[in-house]
Amino acid sequence: MKKISLALLIIVASIVFTIVYAQKIFTAGGHDISKKGKTGQVEAEQISGNKKILTVYFSHSGNTREIANQIHSAVGGDIFEIRTVQTYPGDYDAVVKQAKQEKESGCKPELKEKIGNIGSYDVVFIGYPNWWGTMPMPVVTFLSEYDLSGKTIAPFCTHEGSGMGRSVADIKKLSSKSTVLEGLPVRGSYVKKAREDVTKWLRDIRIIK
Repeated sequence: MKKISLALLIIVASIVFTIVYAQKIFTAGGHDISKKGKTGQVEAEQISGNKKILTVYFSHSGNTREIANQIHSAVGGDIFEIRTVQTYPGDYDAVVKQAKQEKESGCKPELKEKIGNIGSYDVVFIGYPNWWGTMPMPVVTFLSEYDLSGKTIAPFCTHEGSGMGRSVADIKKLSSKSTVLEGLPVRGSYVKKAREDVTKWLRDIRIIK
């Protein structure tokens, strides 16, 4: 009788273990993600419905580049830096002056590199520093040169107190046939500590869980 009870106990324990393990595999999207080399990227691709993602950014001081890399690390896909043929001066006052002149004159700086397959992307993250209350003119050049109709645009920017400014409204004007999501503003002095805020934003806009 004791032998039968022990055998029955072993069978029940085996069944419970199998059910618990199966549930873990199911909640991981049917994959044992612990064996994947890039766990975060695999999860992001599953959650976003295997949509192709591109992170585009313009950075002068390096702050926006930092946030762009954090986003790229979380969502995977491709990343592209907007660079101009004529580089901006390193001096702060000189950059401020040039940025103001470009904005007031509507000058669109020529970009150094091109993207040949922009049509293949579904979601485009666009990052930039806040210059004179909106995005820098190189970003305007980018949005003017590429047709993002039907795509989802997720803007993010770095700033020193002015937030997104009116950049989101300007993006909507330039990409009127795109879906523009809520933007993420990050203070420049905080970029190294912003990973949790970036993750929360990505969840809020339903790119990751």
